[in-house]
Amino acid sequence: MQERSSVGELADQLRRELDRYSPGGKLPSSRALVERYRVSPVTVSRALAQLAAEGLVVTRPGAGAFRAEAHARTPAAGDTSWQEVTLSADAAAEQVPRSVDASGVLASLTAPPPGVIEFNGGYLHQSLQPERPMAAALSRAGRRPGAWGRPPMEGLPELREWFARSIGGPSGAVTAAEVLITAGGQSALTTALRALAPPGAPVLVESPTYPGMLAIARAAGLRPVPVPVDADGVRPSLLAGAFKATGARVFVCQPLFQNPTGALLAPERRGEVLRIAREAGAFVVEDDFVRRLVHEDAGPLPRPLAAEDPDGVVVHVCSLTKATSPSFRVSALAARGPVLERLRAIQVVDTFFVPRPLQEAALELVGSPAWPRHLRAISAELKTRRDTMTAALRLDLPELALPHIPSGGYHLWLRLPDGNGSTSQAFGSGGESALTSAALRSGVAITPGRPYFSAEPSAGHLRLSFAAVAGAGEITEGVRRLRAAWDEVR
Repeated sequence: MQERSSVGELADQLRRELDRYSPGGKLPSSRALVERYRVSPVTVSRALAQLAAEGLVVTRPGAGAFRAEAHARTPAAGDTSWQEVTLSADAAAEQVPRSVDASGVLASLTAPPPGVIEFNGGYLHQSLQPERPMAAALSRAGRRPGAWGRPPMEGLPELREWFARSIGGPSGAVTAAEVLITAGGQSALTTALRALAPPGAPVLVESPTYPGMLAIARAAGLRPVPVPVDADGVRPSLLAGAFKATGARVFVCQPLFQNPTGALLAPERRGEVLRIAREAGAFVVEDDFVRRLVHEDAGPLPRPLAAEDPDGVVVHVCSLTKATSPSFRVSALAARGPVLERLRAIQVVDTFFVPRPLQEAALELVGSPAWPRHLRAISAELKTRRDTMTAALRLDLPELALPHIPSGGYHLWLRLPDGNGSTSQAFGSGGESALTSAALRSGVAITPGRPYFSAEPSAGHLRLSFAAVAGAGEITEGVRRLRAAWDEVR
């Protein structure tokens, strides 16, 4: 059983048994709970912490856990309806409403209920995370001289140097002075879009693209304009036309294993994209989010666009999070020219700096022998999982088109068949929603394709992740459950 579901089940059991104890009464010891429920000490600790967070128990170090005293009567809820007027009062003056739709982000952040297979996750399963190396790195980092002091606003020099080498390569195409340390890729993208485009401005985006980036743009009052992607990445002729038609000054792209299609920007298009942006006087925000999740059979990877850009067209975003843990939020922004100062100013205003202990831990981790071993291990495992999911889909769900099998990243992008005959109702405009709901009832969480489009999509799609599950067996079972959901709505 997965640790997360064990914690939830134990917390539910203890919650039901609390009435056995009077307020202030002591619960059985952790050792007794371990023996009674046959779970690990970590599970007991986390379950008690969950009940403590709910105000049901009180834990006292060295003494144990106790039922919390009865709470005073909850006061009547206030009337917050006035906020609807206040929050929308200036909407008429806004070119683009700044209401925040987080549904696309929450789809990959929200843990499914216990027993549901997680095909909608956006991070490595706990078994794939380098927990011991991270714990060791954090322990060593905490003992470094000055580890708890205030870091430089731009980030630790050694960490900026490491990111510069990983982005620009040994030639020194990117220097440490051109790197800012940020708190995760989402934060870096937010800083970049706020720095590069004023509210109301258009911003060119790949279509389909990462929903979290669309949410950032809309929250900042920007207007996402789609530029279609094919098997070789963004289409240069359409990119040039979009710059001309909109006057946009920003294009956001993922040249490497694009989310969600998995496309790799073709070699002949890389220079074209930079040339088109430069002629338009525009920036290219390069979201290099899964370079460290390359599959074992990928072959040599192309360099980041930032390594081939001496003119400061590219603002580069990369992160350690995807290859480590959702809580290891250390990333970098790289840029050259006057824009770097604007990026720095916005980050300082928003967050001051990334906590120094986390930066020190990142340095310890990437400098340890465990780091390259971890990358090799997940490279092999992701290939195995990709192949397992691909084979299972071809066997059990041949109706779903799989136009591209990526050699990096953690998901597959599938196209639903066009509605026709008896299936028009199920797989027309509402097909994704119907299948997503049926899948959840069947015990598997999937991600519908609609949030990945900034305009109306031409067909229905699904994105299935193979990184957030426990292993190959769970992938096979998840596809079997998806087949049952398909049969339900077909």
